Amino acid sequence: MEIVGVAKKDKKTKNLVNRLNPKDIAIIKHKDIDEIAAHSLIESKVQCVINTEKSISGKYPNRGPSLLLKSGIPLLEAPKDFFEKVKENKPITIKHNKIYQERLFLGKCEIINDKKVKELLELGNKNLENELDKFIENTLEYAKKEKGLVLGKVKIPRIKTKLAKKHVLIVVRGKDYKRDLEAIKSYIDEVNPVLIGVDGGGDALLEQGYIPDIVVGDLDSVSDKCLLLTKEIIVHAYPDGRAPGLNRIKKLGLNAVTFPAPGTSEDISLLLAYNYDASLIVAVGTHSNMIDFLEKGRKGMASTFLVRLKVGSKLVDAKGVNQLYKSKLKLKYIFGLGLAALIPIIIISLMAPPMRELIQLFQIKLKLLIGM
Repeated sequence: MEIVGVAKKDKKTKNLVNRLNPKDIAIIKHKDIDEIAAHSLIESKVQCVINTEKSISGKYPNRGPSLLLKSGIPLLEAPKDFFEKVKENKPITIKHNKIYQERLFLGKCEIINDKKVKELLELGNKNLENELDKFIENTLEYAKKEKGLVLGKVKIPRIKTKLAKKHVLIVVRGKDYKRDLEAIKSYIDEVNPVLIGVDGGGDALLEQGYIPDIVVGDLDSVSDKCLLLTKEIIVHAYPDGRAPGLNRIKKLGLNAVTFPAPGTSEDISLLLAYNYDASLIVAVGTHSNMIDFLEKGRKGMASTFLVRLKVGSKLVDAKGVNQLYKSKLKLKYIFGLGLAALIPIIIISLMAPPMRELIQLFQIKLKLLIGM
């Protein structure tokens, strides 16, 4: 196997995909490649992916590598020092499991094939019970510390956007978020809910032609374009008040309010909508199960568990809604549509003077034939 392409690298895959061009070679430091990262690399149409971390560690059955191989994108693993050796935006050549750049040998790589992925996924499945035990313990431990989320002890910031008695759509860049957004497009157009993008969820709304009313998050994965277009920005801060995302807001010359709270940005978005008396909260792409959280690198879901207990009466989770119903074009519908289209044509034709004369002539001939 020989592959030649321009090298693009970043320690964060979500940042790298914004700079990738088709046929580039993506170089990442991503332990346990998750589905979201895999889909973004696939959409970038990269020629191959070189990972300087374990693509599947066996900790849990992450599906990212399987998706890359299924899409025909070779997945290679290289030593950790390769990441620093390779130069950005310079062509590299991969030949016989060896990597060269500007005729210099940079190191060897291992091809991760279907057999290897299958073996590691089996290991991940075996290890899942241990991970589940740790996940539950961590969730319960932190739930005790973060119970203020549901007891009203977290101060909700004042916002300009009116949410009372309105539907609120909260979009997170989670699994299948694009297809789910497309599936509820008619709902968005008809109901006109308040649109909240959680970090990159703001860009997801822009991709569908909608401008977010609010962007919430630590702002590490949302574009400048989205921040400049959105009507209101809420920066997720640590419980002690530190908000690194504010530095970016200041550089852009924008205004924002901070929301100091434990948990995830999607959690505080749900709290925000609930606190300001939204009549219905619709969530797209949110993280709601153990695999989702393990893929995010979180050891538990205490805040999410607590927040969903609080807002559950108003929450509709649209995750996977694109799988709910798939319409199929049936022959009887085509026949019915064709018949419906013919009816007005027949009526108009019968009312036309030449057609009336033809019918009268036919009636006269018929009468002559039967001797009337």
